[in-house]
Amino acid sequence: MPFNIPIFLTWLRILLIPLLVTVYYLPDTWLGFQEKNGVATAIFVVAALTDWLDGYLARALKQTSAFGAFLDPVADKLMVAAALIMLVQLDRTNAVIATIIIGREITISALREWMAKIGASKSVAVSMIGKIKTTAQMSAIPLLLYQAPVAGYDIRQAGTWLIYVAAVLTLWSMGYYMRMAWPQIALHKEN
Repeated sequence: MPFNIPIFLTWLRILLIPLLVTVYYLPDTWLGFQEKNGVATAIFVVAALTDWLDGYLARALKQTSAFGAFLDPVADKLMVAAALIMLVQLDRTNAVIATIIIGREITISALREWMAKIGASKSVAVSMIGKIKTTAQMSAIPLLLYQAPVAGYDIRQAGTWLIYVAAVLTLWSMGYYMRMAWPQIALHKEN
């Protein structure tokens, strides 16, 4: 397993996941309710920034690797799934929305693995719709984690709308990836 700065940042993102969840289980005497929201939001934002930074550094420092390419999306999916589960538990998002987003991530990961196995991974390369979905999702989650008004603006409402947009884009992008993969799947269905 190679170890470099981008992979270190990816592992850091994975290590931040239990920290994000643990914040909400700390005694109220340690952190008040809104403080927990603030700390959890900060942890999620730092984790999201490491996602961008590890990819940038991997390319800039020419430290890309097959292991890094495998680990990075796993870290992203774990982080998003943990945050969504916490948001459902905190009654800040709907379990149906969380199920759609997490289910899509599992489905597309399996599809990408299958496509790589049959040598057709380019047909399910990351698309613009997937990037837009990720942007909506990664914007909605911190708003829902923080929840309190900022400068009189109800960011929870904005987060709720964005998570619904992310869920629609999730379904749309899943359909897109399935449609792109279908010709290759049909070719290899006998195998």
